[in-house]
This record gives sequence, structure tokens and C-alpha cells, in this order.
Amino acid sequence: MQEHDEPRYAVGIDFGGTFIKMALVDDAGTIVARRRIPTATLPNRAAWMDAMAEGIHVLAREGRSARPAALSGVGIGVPGFVDFARGHIFELPNVPGWSGVPLASLMEERIGLPVRVDNDVNAMATGECTFGAGRTYQHAVFVTLGTGVGGALLIHNRIYRGAHHMAGELGHMTIDMNGVPAPNGRGGLEQYVGNRRIVERALRYLDEGRTSLLDALCEGDRSRIDPLLIEKAAEQGDPLSITVYDEVADCLAAALASVTYLLQPQAIIIGGGVGQSGPILYEPLHRHLRERLNINFADRLEIKKAALGNDAGVIGGAAMVLLE
Repeated sequence: MQEHDEPRYAVGIDFGGTFIKMALVDDAGTIVARRRIPTATLPNRAAWMDAMAEGIHVLAREGRSARPAALSGVGIGVPGFVDFARGHIFELPNVPGWSGVPLASLMEERIGLPVRVDNDVNAMATGECTFGAGRTYQHAVFVTLGTGVGGALLIHNRIYRGAHHMAGELGHMTIDMNGVPAPNGRGGLEQYVGNRRIVERALRYLDEGRTSLLDALCEGDRSRIDPLLIEKAAEQGDPLSITVYDEVADCLAAALASVTYLLQPQAIIIGGGVGQSGPILYEPLHRHLRERLNINFADRLEIKKAALGNDAGVIGGAAMVLLE
């Protein structure tokens, strides 16, 4: 990042289907002010962009130490396929109504500032490489585990986007050639380790009649079972929940082993809600990776938890601008 006498600021936006998370971030990676907008209140695409524009102005006012002249621009991470060079959204598979949208230019017209748009995991990776767990690596793979599975690739200290800016979609990598069909292929990783799939594994075992601490923890209401509850049960020694996380780790290892053989990264950095799990995920993940990798690859690979947590998206969005 370039040296400047005065602090510089940017607004980072993590654009999701349920909430738009926004933050004013300084050039040390510190969040000065933040805002969250529920998308259920926004009836159409124009309303979403108007809400973001208003939020940017609110953040600039709230960040009293940030003079308006020091606001360098806005970086937006979106969950889908993006042409980074043009700031153009090709498609957001889980957010309807956003196909073929020149988001950067439309937002620049609204706010009069430079706007950069990238895939949300590329934004997360930029944040982790600048201020978090990826700072010491030249070659790394970033994975987010949540509702879906996202990925980003760092090669020679640069985000690798591919010929048409859409590379790194680890969630759609096939781990079973005859596996679960989905809009983006068959047998993709996301169909086995996304939040909903983790819960489905547990419910399937419960429906088969297996006993589990989960029934007590959810107080008999199985609709309350989520990955966090399964993790809690596993940490208390529940065999069913331990099995679920072991299977999730093995599916994840199948994909990450292939990526490791292809790219040989120094590290794989894992974020997202499930990525914040503890040993119940990471111990079997290490074990299954070693089962699938030659020792010369396994011994040279680090597995790390993302450092920026739920702020990785907004900090990374701001970093896209601050690095220019």
C-alpha cells in the first residue's frame, strides 16, 4: 500500500442476499464506522443501489476523523460471477435479479467516486492478504464455508481471476462425478458442505433412528438444528455430530487435495461461518488431507483460519480501493 501523510479511507461493501454490510475503513484496516441494511425492505435493484449510495454518505458523515476529500472510493464484493475489469456482474446465482448489471458504473453515477466490484471471496482474500492471515504468503487458496462455498486464488501475490475474471469457484468443483446435480454442474463441493447440506446430513441420520444429543439441544424441534448446534453437540462428544463433521471435512479435503496438486499453495485459508469452527472441523480436515496428498505436498501446506472473521468482506472491499 502506498505511503500517504494523511490517513486514507474507503467504504467496503459486502453484498449479500439477506443484508448489505458496509463499513468505512482506514488504510490500516481499521473499521471507523459500519452500517447494515436488510435487503427484504428493498423492492428492486434500483432501491438496492440507492440504499448503498445513502449508506456511503452516512458512513462518510459518521467517520468524523475522515474528511470527505480523503474518501478514496468504494469496493463491493458480490456473491457470484464478475468481470472485475469492468465492474460488471454476470450473474449472482443466489441473489435473483442481478444478471448483466454494470454495477460499478451505475454506482459511480450515484456517488461520484471510483467504485470497484469483485467476487466476494476475492474481496475477502484481498482483505486477508493485506491485513489478515494471508500477509506472509505469495501463493494461497482462500475458501469460505457458509450458505455456499466460495474460493479465491493468490498466485505470485496477486489475485488470479482467469481469462474472463471468474476463476476460483471452488464450490462448483466436482468431487463426485456421478453426484448431486445443481445449476452449476454435478457433484460440486457446495452440494456436500454448504450449511444446508451439513444440516441435511444430520437430519438424515436422525431419521434413520440414530440417537443423538442434538434432540436434547434443539429441545425436540429439529428445525432449530444448524451447523453451530451440530458443532456444539460434536464438541460434547456426540458420535452422530462428530461423524457429520468428519464427512464434511473429508469432502472438503477431496477438493482441496486436488487444488493443492494443481497449484501447490503455501497455505489454504478458510473463512465463513463454518470456517470459524474449531478442532471438530480442522483436526479431521488435516487428517483427510494427509490421506489424500503425497507427503511432499502435505508437509509443505499450511491450513489456517481466516483472521478477519465476519469483517473480512467489508475490509477486503475497502482494501481493493486503498491498494490502488
